[in-house]
Amino acid sequence: MGTFPFVLCVLFYVLHVTLRRFRRARRLTGYGPAAYPIIGCLVAFYKNRSRLLNWYTELLTESPTRTIQIRRLGAPRTVVTANPKNVEYMLKTNFNNFPKGKPFTEILNDFLGRGMFNVDGDLWYNQRKLVSHEFSAKSLKDYVENNLTEELDRKLIPIFESLAMQGDQKVVDLQELLRRLGFDTVCKFSLGIDPCSLDRALSDAPILKAFDTAALISARRAASPISYQWKIKRMLGAGTEQELKNAVKEIHAFVTNIIRDKKEKISSNGKSHGEDLLSRMIMAGHEEEVVRDMMISFIMAGRDTTSAAMTWLFYSLSRHSDIEEELVKEIGCVEDQELAHYGALKELRLLEACIFETMRLYPPVAWDSKHAIVDDVLPDGTPVGAGDRVTYFPYGMGRMENLWGKDRLEFRPERWFVEPNKGRRGELKKESLFKFPVFQAGPRVCLGKELALIQMKYVVASILKRFQIKPVGSEQAVFVPLLTAHMAGGFKVTVRRRQPHMAR
Repeated sequence: MGTFPFVLCVLFYVLHVTLRRFRRARRLTGYGPAAYPIIGCLVAFYKNRSRLLNWYTELLTESPTRTIQIRRLGAPRTVVTANPKNVEYMLKTNFNNFPKGKPFTEILNDFLGRGMFNVDGDLWYNQRKLVSHEFSAKSLKDYVENNLTEELDRKLIPIFESLAMQGDQKVVDLQELLRRLGFDTVCKFSLGIDPCSLDRALSDAPILKAFDTAALISARRAASPISYQWKIKRMLGAGTEQELKNAVKEIHAFVTNIIRDKKEKISSNGKSHGEDLLSRMIMAGHEEEVVRDMMISFIMAGRDTTSAAMTWLFYSLSRHSDIEEELVKEIGCVEDQELAHYGALKELRLLEACIFETMRLYPPVAWDSKHAIVDDVLPDGTPVGAGDRVTYFPYGMGRMENLWGKDRLEFRPERWFVEPNKGRRGELKKESLFKFPVFQAGPRVCLGKELALIQMKYVVASILKRFQIKPVGSEQAVFVPLLTAHMAGGFKVTVRRRQPHMAR
């Protein structure tokens, strides 16, 4: 036997033993895609890169613990879970061991910087404490009955009236309209200014495009099969990384100019100029860069999450006319002048159930990751190493049969009522936030949850009470999970006036 064949046999034997041991280790430590030495599951990840949500969901469904492990070249080991006990452990029980971590914040640092949604520790705590004062019951009531009603009465409803007059001849992207509404309202709430992007609903808005570009490229960083790709491109100032740099520069200039203008007004008045969040942060003495980053984070969260949920709600209702009809009846029981009242909106239970059901199937944030500080073990027995990424997965959780039953893929708002078979207008269930973590949970639970729900209720109710929304085409919409999820290609619709008797 020659030397070369002998060496080749030895190499094959070594490879065989290594793969066997690696597979055994994989069986002992958890479920997930096939992984190999060095490259991990890079091949499978690359093949499924355009359908990661559904791929992860399929893998989680096959796992008895509803937890899987992802190993890929150039990235920390990732544990993905759809197990509520694990979610509670990382978001609450052992919260201190699962911060966002440097690998996560590094991806978003160029865009979100040191804003509250991209930091840990004292900086996060202090920002959150300051922001929490903006979400009192009185603040929510004032927001709805003043700012939000003005945005709808003066901007959105007249746009819909104009569209209704043109009937089927005029097609509009409802997702874009709702995003612009979200941008204007969150800017008024946080910055104290109205950018009037909804006034130019059918024209380009460069600052909105800059936000879209920054969000898209930042999200692609996180989904890159090999994490070093974007770092090399950033170092070279090439391709999408240069586009990101340009977009962030435009966003920084936009927000910084508003901050400096606000500072001048505060300085000249000798006191806070208005009751917006920006004024409070300036008066609290935060440095300009932190204030800027905080405002950018707030704009992103306020614009895209609620608009995404409302877009998918209108889409879901368009496919379930019976639910839409019942919802219109519920809304029709509220007089027009009462609809803007905080108390009346709280009583629209079917509408709230529809919002929850929409976010169960189409969560505005499809997944969220933390990074373990020290070695740990999740409640289902999954080991977690220091530096590992641990991802809880609202999109997949909404599709787990063990959590939601055999009808988990159906849009059924009645599942949110205590006694669904006795009518949909009774008491709503108090589902665990760890089973339904679309607003996070634990110490980092979303401060704006009630604000978001009230805003969505008022906007959706105001539209449904007056107008019928008809999708253009019958194609199934595609869910795209960027930093916040959206509908691929927008939601093209026509608008018609609703006949008065149909809203009663």
